[in-house]
Amino acid sequence: MEAKKHTISVLMLPWLAHGHINPFLELAKKLASKNFHIYLCSTPVNLNSIKKRVSEKYPQSIELIELHLPSLPDLPPHYHTTNGLPPHLMNTLKTAFELASPNFSKILQTLHPDLVIHDYNQPWVTDSASSMNIPAVQFPTFSATVVALAIHMSENTEEKFPFPEIYLREHEMISLKKDIDEVPSKKFPYDEAIRQSHDIILVKTCRDFEGKYIDYLSNLTSKKIVPVGSLVQESMDQDDYEEIAQWLDKKDKSSTVFVSFGSEYFLSKEEILAVAQGLELSKVNFIWVIRFPQGERLNIRDALPEGYLERVGERGMIMEGWAPQAIILQHPSIGGFVSHCGWSSFMESMKFGVPIIAMPMHIDQPMNARLVEYIGVGVEAAKDEDGKLQSEEIAKVIREVVAEESGEDVRKKAKELSEKMNAKEDEEIDGVADELMALCSNK
Repeated sequence: MEAKKHTISVLMLPWLAHGHINPFLELAKKLASKNFHIYLCSTPVNLNSIKKRVSEKYPQSIELIELHLPSLPDLPPHYHTTNGLPPHLMNTLKTAFELASPNFSKILQTLHPDLVIHDYNQPWVTDSASSMNIPAVQFPTFSATVVALAIHMSENTEEKFPFPEIYLREHEMISLKKDIDEVPSKKFPYDEAIRQSHDIILVKTCRDFEGKYIDYLSNLTSKKIVPVGSLVQESMDQDDYEEIAQWLDKKDKSSTVFVSFGSEYFLSKEEILAVAQGLELSKVNFIWVIRFPQGERLNIRDALPEGYLERVGERGMIMEGWAPQAIILQHPSIGGFVSHCGWSSFMESMKFGVPIIAMPMHIDQPMNARLVEYIGVGVEAAKDEDGKLQSEEIAKVIREVVAEESGEDVRKKAKELSEKMNAKEDEEIDGVADELMALCSNK
């Protein structure tokens, strides 16, 4: 387990969601190429899902370290991940993760890395690291915009957020307040957790579209904000997804939308119906990933309107559970991404220059959707005043973004931003490596 003496060793601890683990893993790969030795720590069920991706290319430079959560009722080891976790167990998982802090401290004592990089709202990680004189840097996998807004709100200031383009609608504010109120432990204020980050904060972003929010976040925290780029997962072997590739190859360039709502959100039956009807009304080709919580698996045909698969025919491909999102988004036939606007999905869309049909569901997604519209790389499909999806609106926005002349500016802006981002990727990771080396040498 000992890292080579001439390298800087880093212990990483992401939150137990694939939308968090994947950016940490991609950052680990980039740092490994800069002569860092990485220990990536998570639960066994999560590590099993990435083991192959690590062992084949990074067997010497990235080590997977198991973190065992305490045994809690209703939370067996296969539920030590958000992937497929029934929604009612989310707070139980958060509690178990926090209760695993003594196990994490033992790992830290054994490995004694030069640096710890951890996820949001984990000050217990900082406490353990500081007791051993190890600097700990926070890497929240949210946008700089959302982190800045969260800290601004947590300070209970009466001043308005200085960027009026980023806001929450009433039903979104109610939903967010409910999520916050249900958090099992309130002893770690969000702003306190991020202020404990040692000198710098890493953010998965790019100055080209978040520059002013990065600067405001720096002012709020009195820390340097270091952008780490898109951190999009490396393309896997496309031979494993031949059926998808063949289906996409038959479609015209930029004629198809990819539809996905992430690994943590499960559409209700009512929402599935609205999305299905919207896709049907749009007359646009689509490839749609539908997920069900573990233990609630339904037959896709039963979840869709009667006769739906027959009506859409070759125009639609529907998959259950998971799809190679990065591979699909970079296919020439994809002309739009019907997305919940999770930050990782946003960054993938921008990397490949795919405009977004924004359909945010909860937590940070509404703010990300406002950013999508503000920077001009997508259009939000408006919900009704109660926050319910509207199939006619979904169809209208899909057609605008993918097919109609009115969406030309959005399509063009997405392509331009993609070119800028991709040109800076190497420069950004060099900057991250320099900042981390300087931090370790000064500890």
